[in-house]
Amino acid sequence: MRYLPDSFILSALKRGHAVEQFLGPAGSPERPGIYWVEIRPTGGTCEVYLHSALDCEPLTGDLDALPPLIDSEEEDFGLLLVTESDPIAALDAAESSTGSVRGRWVNQSMAGDEYRDYVLAGRPAAAPDGQPWPSPQRPSWSMASRNSGHDHS
Repeated sequence: MRYLPDSFILSALKRGHAVEQFLGPAGSPERPGIYWVEIRPTGGTCEVYLHSALDCEPLTGDLDALPPLIDSEEEDFGLLLVTESDPIAALDAAESSTGSVRGRWVNQSMAGDEYRDYVLAGRPAAAPDGQPWPSPQRPSWSMASRNSGHDHS
């Protein structure tokens, strides 16, 4: 079972473990990339981060090892979209701001398996359920300029 039912998502977050979702392609044909969203429990709250990376290493399952999509001198920890005190509110915020789907959340580090499946499937234009890939609502500023210095471990 790759995808987490709601009860497992909430349990993981309550235990202090992040959940993630691969969102599909990002960037441009000249600089192809990928997006994924993470909900990270931090000190009694849940932070929602949008990540982007170059689509350049199909054999990796470690999305954090991919180079950032946006050129920057700073290390990229993702764009903090929202902080919520309630895990359900964090899920709702992630879904409304990134287009993530409730039925596609996975445990932390498993979004890399979704990326690998995406590459092996020939980088399809639609998600595995046949729906279009989400289009996250990214602010116009760079993710790198919004780094908060959080350790991404």
